[in-house]
Amino acid sequence: MAEGYAKSILSPDIFEIESAGIETHGLNPNAVKVMAEDGVDISSHYSKLIDLKYFNTSDLVITLCGDAKDKCPMLPPQTKSLHWPLSDPAQATGTLEEQLEVFRKVRDEIKKLIIDLNDHFH
Repeated sequence: MAEGYAKSILSPDIFEIESAGIETHGLNPNAVKVMAEDGVDISSHYSKLIDLKYFNTSDLVITLCGDAKDKCPMLPPQTKSLHWPLSDPAQATGTLEEQLEVFRKVRDEIKKLIIDLNDHFH
């Protein structure tokens, strides 16, 4: 969801957006659904693992959810980092509608953070 918003909100003249994680889990259909509700199509996205290229060529690395910050490999000194401690919506339980509500809440938090990041650079 973060990659989808980043690519739709942040200027490609300023940002090159890459997304990867410490684990791959595939694309969650609930994420696709709630992003589509907000007009962002992430249906072609896929889960990628972090590699050293990300860190050696990145100016800014943003970690999301739980222990991603702690499990993230050591960053080069020139790379800035942010951690957004969001809940992992994939861990939501309950009915489908209850799970979707969790995804919507996290989606909205991510959107606000991306907008704030964009405002910071303008």
